[in-house]
Amino acid sequence: MLTAGMGTADRIAELVTILVIFVLVLALTLFVTKWIAGYQKGQGVGNNIEIVETCPAGNGKFIQIIRLGETYVAVAVCKDSVTLLGTVPKEQLVFSKTGGGSAQRFKEFFRKAKEAYPDEESASGEKKAGEETDGEELPKEE
Repeated sequence: MLTAGMGTADRIAELVTILVIFVLVLALTLFVTKWIAGYQKGQGVGNNIEIVETCPAGNGKFIQIIRLGETYVAVAVCKDSVTLLGTVPKEQLVFSKTGGGSAQRFKEFFRKAKEAYPDEESASGEKKAGEETDGEELPKEE
């Protein structure tokens, strides 16, 4: 690749070429990955089957409530098997009113954490010396 007889301009041109090729390969990888994800998402879209809730029940074991048409069933999902536990009447299920999945749960967790641990500025209403201000004077420390 790089030889001792090459000039500085040739080396810089080769480096730039390699960087451009690298960026193009990364961009191509990004677009292909997004295309495959969209294709697979389109394959699984249906109106009759939906996983309503999943609860871990051990190492690699889960209990799921699945909607099949208008029927709700509870299944145990293990590494190599899926076992029907029984049907669940819709009246016994409690549906969450907030959508958003894990993003909504994180937002709620973050809000609670912010309320539990307020920063010093909002708790005391004062700024520390040395902190950035919005043009207001800070009390001098003595």
